Amino acid sequence: MKVLFLGDVVGEAGREVLRIAIVRMRQKTPIDFVVVNGENAAGGNGITPKITYELLRYGADVITLGDHAWDQREIVPFLADEPRLLRPLNYPPNTPGSGSIVVQGNGKKLGVLCALGRTFMTPQTDNPFLTIRPAIEAIRRETPCILVDFHSEATSEKIAFGRYLDGEVSAVVGTHTHVQTADGRILPGGTAYVTDVGFCGAHDSVIGRDVAPVIQRYISLLPQRFSLATNGLQADGVLLSLDDTSGRALGIEPIQLPI
Repeated sequence: MKVLFLGDVVGEAGREVLRIAIVRMRQKTPIDFVVVNGENAAGGNGITPKITYELLRYGADVITLGDHAWDQREIVPFLADEPRLLRPLNYPPNTPGSGSIVVQGNGKKLGVLCALGRTFMTPQTDNPFLTIRPAIEAIRRETPCILVDFHSEATSEKIAFGRYLDGEVSAVVGTHTHVQTADGRILPGGTAYVTDVGFCGAHDSVIGRDVAPVIQRYISLLPQRFSLATNGLQADGVLLSLDDTSGRALGIEPIQLPI
């Protein structure tokens, strides 16, 4: 099984990057499933129902979210009705939406889960180390191929989470910090891991925002309007190869695709 995971889609530029990148990647290699983190897709803050369907139309099979999941008011009731849009699973019980799904295609099944870290993050959700195991066990009744998007700030928390789930899932991919790390590997138990996959959007920027106001904020410590950048379009992510029978990862390839 081939699974393409693309990092945080930032604004309109990121959505255009995603549209082109999925087409180009499918031209290069057979891909069974595409998973995308869309939590910055609406102007850099959250996602809307309209944008959700836009990303699905471009070829995403599942869209994951993170700490900006609730930034757009209309997304709250929508999450309860669209199973392909995942909010982090470690929110309190009865939170709208779901943190996991099993998707089918090409005679194959892939389980996808989304969890939110707690170190240097808001809001403070339930402990992902304690809440994810029951969700994994439920998905394993349907498929051994399981991808986890861990949306977290701290490198140490991401690495610990990957090690914690090594051998339990097919892949743990980090999102949120928007800078692709060089540590993609297969852990001893057979789980593919990378601390952060990067982002889809304008890379002539500070993680997707115009450079000048960000620098001015650091210099003056005064509030600035962080507008979205538009130049240097690039798609970041990873291409995962999974064994359909065991769910073990066979490969993880970093993607940095200029558009």
